Amino acid sequence: MPPRRRGKGTQPPNEAARLTDALVAEGFSKRQVAHILGRNSAIVSHFYNRGPGSGKAFVDALRAVVQEVQAGGPRDVESLTQLASQYVKRRLTKAGKPARVRAPDTVQVTHDDEWTSGIARAGKQHISSGASRLRPIVDAAAEAGGVIAFTVRASKGRFLIDSGEEGDSPGVRRGVVQRSDGTEERRYGNDAVGFDAREWHQRVTERGGDVAAAITDWMVETGRLAEGAKISHVELRGWNPGTY
Repeated sequence: MPPRRRGKGTQPPNEAARLTDALVAEGFSKRQVAHILGRNSAIVSHFYNRGPGSGKAFVDALRAVVQEVQAGGPRDVESLTQLASQYVKRRLTKAGKPARVRAPDTVQVTHDDEWTSGIARAGKQHISSGASRLRPIVDAAAEAGGVIAFTVRASKGRFLIDSGEEGDSPGVRRGVVQRSDGTEERRYGNDAVGFDAREWHQRVTERGGDVAAAITDWMVETGRLAEGAKISHVELRGWNPGTY
């Protein structure tokens, strides 16, 4: 008679897995948790199957996000991503240097050394500190003689023109997204044409490199946004039409 197999003991979840479970219980998917951490979805799986030390570099970020959610703070993924980014610790190589990590919030594309397109996003906390990751897209597009477009999120009541009307962003009402927190996303700059990046480079320069501030100024000046309103999120796209 063959010997009986002994069942493997069930180890309690490590801290990263436990905190992930807390976010799942709050309605987030594991894919969203990975996005919040600025990593792909495989990293969350590692929390559960790679031993008690897995995910240690993400524990502080996960704990901050769980506390924010459970305290009734913002629940949108982009805001939580910005919060987590303040706590995520870079993994070190065997030589003790920070490991290289692909950042999902800024993407630059080049073909044969010619800049083609780029995209960058900034949430509330990053915007409050100047939204530095947005500037390189404007700079690259202006240098290439390209164009930009952007999507902004702000409190729904602070927009002064109904979405899709001629004075706001004609023909792109389909790009408007209503959020459960009372904000609304609107897209500006037709994706086939866009705004002159050189003009926007000048606007951004006049605002000391703060792209979000330049966008806010433009929206107030053109009667789209109430004076004093705050933009909570920006997605900036730039491209060189000559390469398409």
